[in-house]
Amino acid sequence: MPKTIKWGIIGLGKIANKFATDLATIANAELYAVASRSQKNAEDFAKKYSATKAYNSYQSLAQDLEVDAVYIATPHSFHKTHTILCLQNKKAVLCEKPFAMNLQEVEEMIAIAKENNVLLMEALWTYFLPHYQYVLDIFKSKKFGNLKHLEADFGFKPEYDLESRLIKKEVGGGSLLDIGIYPIFVALSTLGIPKSIDAKATFFETGADSECNMVFKYDNANAILKSTLKEDTKTEAIFTFEDAVVRINTMFHQPSTVTVFMNGKEEIIDFDYKTIGYNFETEHFNQLLRANKKESNVMTFDFSKKLIQLLDEVRVKIGLVY
Repeated sequence: MPKTIKWGIIGLGKIANKFATDLATIANAELYAVASRSQKNAEDFAKKYSATKAYNSYQSLAQDLEVDAVYIATPHSFHKTHTILCLQNKKAVLCEKPFAMNLQEVEEMIAIAKENNVLLMEALWTYFLPHYQYVLDIFKSKKFGNLKHLEADFGFKPEYDLESRLIKKEVGGGSLLDIGIYPIFVALSTLGIPKSIDAKATFFETGADSECNMVFKYDNANAILKSTLKEDTKTEAIFTFEDAVVRINTMFHQPSTVTVFMNGKEEIIDFDYKTIGYNFETEHFNQLLRANKKESNVMTFDFSKKLIQLLDEVRVKIGLVY
């Protein structure tokens, strides 16, 4: 029997609930401990998802000898601190995207993971979803020729609340880090590092970006990317190849369908998802941990560094400083 991985969760917001829901569908894995700044929140979450331990201190969870792996779901600005806390306590860490606030923080996290000989991975769940892997296979195999043009957007309109983490600049709020990372991820995982970047943004009164429009230029292709907290958008990723157009339909970053347009015909591929979709990255992480690996072969350190580097470059272009 494979070893049962005992998970801890730090930060018990919306994403933590989704992660815990899907963790319950995975064989040989259990939610063992949860931590919040509030004991009541921790106990309520533990009860909801049948966790054994509920802590009101992140340090207590990190020091629990029973915990094998920790999922970090706190606001962006705390990712580095909480990741390092867990790594120094020899806990494997799956840290929610964006990995940290900038390249310097990401490099520090990776260095400490290596120093402590512990597994670390950025939790960018889209990479592990079957529909996204399907499109990547089309790209890599050149099934429809070369990719000539990419368009990817992500937009929704949250309630305007100055206390919301989405709008608070000091916790890394704004469209770019929270949702702009997904269109940028699509460009990086297909076309790679662009030759040049153009970017323009609008801002909330908090100083966080409300919308960001980007153009990534490559030798033989370009990518039109957008993130916005001002309107609901289709949130699609459209890949124009030489011989076909492939579209990941609405909410491309989560379980979705793929439409292939070719020779005047269209085919819709349904991947028959049964979960929210967080189980795919978690199962990958569990396999790495059981195999005593220290780095993912999919979400590599190099890829995470390139991703945050692109986010840093866009921030420079739009004049956003944290």
